[in-house]
Amino acid sequence: MRILGIDPGIATIGFGVLDYENNNFSLVKCGVITTPPHISLSSRLDQIYNDLGDLIGAFKPDCVSVEELFFNTNITTGISVAHGRGVILLACYKANLTVYEYTPLQVKQSVAGYGRAEKKQVMEMVRRLCNLKTVPKPDDAADAVALAICHARSSTSLLQKGVSSECSTI
Repeated sequence: MRILGIDPGIATIGFGVLDYENNNFSLVKCGVITTPPHISLSSRLDQIYNDLGDLIGAFKPDCVSVEELFFNTNITTGISVAHGRGVILLACYKANLTVYEYTPLQVKQSVAGYGRAEKKQVMEMVRRLCNLKTVPKPDDAADAVALAICHARSSTSLLQKGVSSECSTI
């Protein structure tokens, strides 16, 4: 399964393309989409939409894993990130891709084994799970890879496979 992980934003959007097979992770590509701050919001959203469409076309993911929005204290930043996230969801929809959404807590739990793990711990686990020499840079790209790992692990859950019996011998 090829997963496109996306860390939404407006100035910097992290992406990570990850192949997952037989419980093994293989990082295909990661990086960031950036938009210049001096152009209009509409132009930035258009650029995100087009660049994401190019990524989808180039790497042909099976699905997309996107971080859910988490508002801390700066609601203005959160609103602009929400604009970017909306365009990301639209680009995925237009490409007929299924989008899975995860909270930061779910990503940390899935990647590091602890929902309150520090960023350094998550980044180190990304490096280890993908068998990389260094942590992906910048942080937005590493976050996107963590989102892809989270979905890979979630997608192999018995709950995802429709097993509803409380006691299973699978």
